[in-house]
Amino acid sequence: MPMQLITPPAAEPISLAEAKLHLRVDFGEDDALIQALISAARQAAEMLTQRQLVTARWRMVLDSFPGPSLMGVPVGQTFTLPGHAVLLPKSPVASVVEIRYLDMAGVSQVMPCAHYTVDKACEPARITPVFGQIWPVALPQIGAVSVIFDAGYGSAADVPEGLKSWIKLRLGSLYAHREEVASMARGRIDPLPFVDGLLDPYKVPLI
Repeated sequence: MPMQLITPPAAEPISLAEAKLHLRVDFGEDDALIQALISAARQAAEMLTQRQLVTARWRMVLDSFPGPSLMGVPVGQTFTLPGHAVLLPKSPVASVVEIRYLDMAGVSQVMPCAHYTVDKACEPARITPVFGQIWPVALPQIGAVSVIFDAGYGSAADVPEGLKSWIKLRLGSLYAHREEVASMARGRIDPLPFVDGLLDPYKVPLI
């Protein structure tokens, strides 16, 4: 589903000073390069985990609201992903800003926040109409529905250390090996399996 970044994160999870300390770099000529590699490593971590690290605002675009018009959850099941739920593909979700749709006249409407509920504890987060409500009838046209939401841990200081550690290790690899193919002149280069294992506790399952 299309995702649009509306407001980028205000900072990277690790600072330039932290990165240079990890890389053992004490000169300034590579500062711009290191800053770019921090962003690349952070984006890789976010892609692999389906997470947003430092809080940012996103728009998810849908063609329609999901599921049947008569909705509910199965009785007796303690947890479900009901067919009428909208799942937000970035975690952790901080808040849903608005749900907007085109009505049958093609006019943009905002669904009242009192008409839907958000389960932010679930990853991915779930949105459904509250009991007694249904999703509005949207224009049968591509891109007729959009959900704007904030996702992320907060500031850089709030990002878990496991994620920061992976970013530093990926940063070290990017800085040391700047080409697509590693030179084998000095012997064999093997990946370290434990490195990507640092991300395992943070990976959000793809539904």
